[in-house]
Amino acid sequence: MPTPPLAGGTAGPAHLRPLIDTVLTALHDGATRRDGPLPAGGPDTVTENLHRTTGPLIPDQGSGAHHALRTLVTALTEGAADPAHPHCAAHLHTPPLALAAAADLAASALNPSMDSWDQAPAASALETALTTALAAEIYPQTPKPDALITTGGTEANQLALLLARERHGPVQTICAANAHHSITRAAWLLGLPRPLVIPAPTGVMDPTALHDALTQHHGPLLVTATAGTTDTGQIDPLTEIADLTTTHRADLHIDAAYGGPLLFSPTHRHTLRSLHRADSVTLDLHKLGWQPASAGILAVPHHHRLDPLHHHAPYLNADDDTDAGLPDLLGRSLRTTRRPDALKIAVTLQALGRDGLADLIDRTITAAHHLADLIEKNPALQLYDRPTISTVLFRPTHADDTTVATIRRTLLNQGAAVLGRARIHDRLWFKATLLNPHTTPDDLGQLLTLITHAHTRTTEGSTPR
Repeated sequence: MPTPPLAGGTAGPAHLRPLIDTVLTALHDGATRRDGPLPAGGPDTVTENLHRTTGPLIPDQGSGAHHALRTLVTALTEGAADPAHPHCAAHLHTPPLALAAAADLAASALNPSMDSWDQAPAASALETALTTALAAEIYPQTPKPDALITTGGTEANQLALLLARERHGPVQTICAANAHHSITRAAWLLGLPRPLVIPAPTGVMDPTALHDALTQHHGPLLVTATAGTTDTGQIDPLTEIADLTTTHRADLHIDAAYGGPLLFSPTHRHTLRSLHRADSVTLDLHKLGWQPASAGILAVPHHHRLDPLHHHAPYLNADDDTDAGLPDLLGRSLRTTRRPDALKIAVTLQALGRDGLADLIDRTITAAHHLADLIEKNPALQLYDRPTISTVLFRPTHADDTTVATIRRTLLNQGAAVLGRARIHDRLWFKATLLNPHTTPDDLGQLLTLITHAHTRTTEGSTPR
């Protein structure tokens, strides 16, 4: 077998072109075979089909590039949960924009490694320009804000707690019961005290409970608020929280992994009032930014806040190289080798502009409100609450929790729909997280029809004969 060609260099595009054509055909064929939001049959069937289709993954004799691509990409696509399908609406799992995926191809072909300038000359300059621009969106009145690109909200939240620890020592984190699980996990990983969890009886942090906690606890404190919870999409009362942290001299981190991109929407940015008062902010553009994972951001109001992340490795950032003007990239992440995720984000922002991104956000939120309208008009369904962002919770009227869980799994096994689940006020709800700006009212109506029919069949199946 001849030596396989490379993706880079002037010859790389010519080698990639026919391979990309094979991939695109396989993506089409796999989606056609699946013909729905996810494969039917459940885990055992999907696993069996994949193994049967792909054969041994490490054969003695290779099958060749086109055969391997065609076989594996088709199999993966046929067995995928496709967030581009309007009935795939369980999680904060976005359908990526085609232009962002195309940019990601270029990043893979060039393969800059963002741990030293000599591996990523233009990519490091692009990342600096992008993170500076995004930080200015979050902190518009701060002279020198900065941001880091992360793998997502979990890493960004971990970095936020790490920076607080480096500023203050073993800081005590205070969060509400609605906080993302990564906050507790980050405290554990960093050797910090277990977070103090205060109530969120209405789904958001209770300011009175926060006042009591800040009054009763002394020493360095870090309050972590949430702008867009994973269960309901609700946003904590950020201004009241910021006022309390200012009064009690506590630090404030806002996990806006979900809701942060609302900043780009003139219609909805008011929901993030006081975001700029935080000591750090998490943003995640592989949610309401329509990026291929990963595309997380951690922003801080001043670039010096990131100084504790500086790390010295002579083969990557020797002092004399840095003194001579070569950028030091090791302080831009806890990772060493990392992809140039800035490229796909920058391409998307430049291609769409503020107006284009705002349109996508507004369309998605409008779809969520339309779904809520349909549920409210249907006596067979019960709506939990009007959506704050694009998450809608509902359940069949008078159904018990076992029925709700059974309907969800039935739709999964049929390959008919992907819905999430959330337990709120000791009841189980379907969770529809709408992130597809192409979703139509008809799509939403069909989704509800699937659910009501499944409910009818489930109820009839449990009736004794």
